[in-house]
Amino acid sequence: MEIVITTEKTLTDELAQVLEAHWLFCTSSTPIEHVYALDASKLFASGITVFGARVDGELLGVGALRKLDDEHAELKSMHTLAKSRGLGIGREIVAHIENFARTQGINRMSLETGATEPFKPARELYKSLGYQECEAFADYVLTEDNTCMTKLI
Repeated sequence: MEIVITTEKTLTDELAQVLEAHWLFCTSSTPIEHVYALDASKLFASGITVFGARVDGELLGVGALRKLDDEHAELKSMHTLAKSRGLGIGREIVAHIENFARTQGINRMSLETGATEPFKPARELYKSLGYQECEAFADYVLTEDNTCMTKLI
């Protein structure tokens, strides 16, 4: 199985469906006031690069890089469709985003994710990739529903 990571330039129907699945996952397990997921219209803003992961041409996962400053960026909108979890798609997206970030002069990556049970696989993935829990960064506020993680790259 070959996972192909591409830069997404526009909001296609296929991308919108994966982002909708991400939004529904986040809001089904986290109170809306603690959800920091970006809606699709905000993902294509300045300073954000969106990536898609495809297998046999089908979009199965997404992730984005939001530049916070010249050396610090954030993983955003990481999501793998439920039917494709466990295949290494999330790991490939993170690796691709980290490599892209390095080419942009970024040396620190951070993220915010859920702290509840449904997000446990995501937290375990990030820990396995060297991310460690940290204080809130950017405009985040830590609650019982979320956690922040960071890594030097």
